[in-house]
Amino acid sequence: MPELAAEVAFEVPFFDVDVMDVAWHGHYVKYFELARCALLRKIDYDYPKMRDSGYAWPVVKCYLKFVRSARYGQQVVARAILRDYKNQLRLDYEIRDAASGERLTTGYTVQLAVAMPTGELQFVSPNCLIERVEKACEN
Repeated sequence: MPELAAEVAFEVPFFDVDVMDVAWHGHYVKYFELARCALLRKIDYDYPKMRDSGYAWPVVKCYLKFVRSARYGQQVVARAILRDYKNQLRLDYEIRDAASGERLTTGYTVQLAVAMPTGELQFVSPNCLIERVEKACEN
């Protein structure tokens, strides 16, 4: 499978930092989410389309590794890379300084499909995801 990824550039806002101008660690999950939404839009399966397809995709695992601090006003890039989609939605992430490319944070999330009407966990990803990913990889 060719690499399927998306990036979002943004400035670390004042309301995300502590008194030392360092982004609070909990906000990195939000930064991952920005990149994840960009990737989901790229495959035409953003959260409203997930809901409309009858599946919820809760995050069941989230891992972060902090390398360097992001600071107030810093221009950063959050990148999401699709690693698995057939049995789970596994995305790897990198947050880098926009100017230097220096790595700030890495991590991954795992989401599983849950049939909304029944609440049943799906052990294989539904076709509505698989078909969109495969179509995006062709383009």
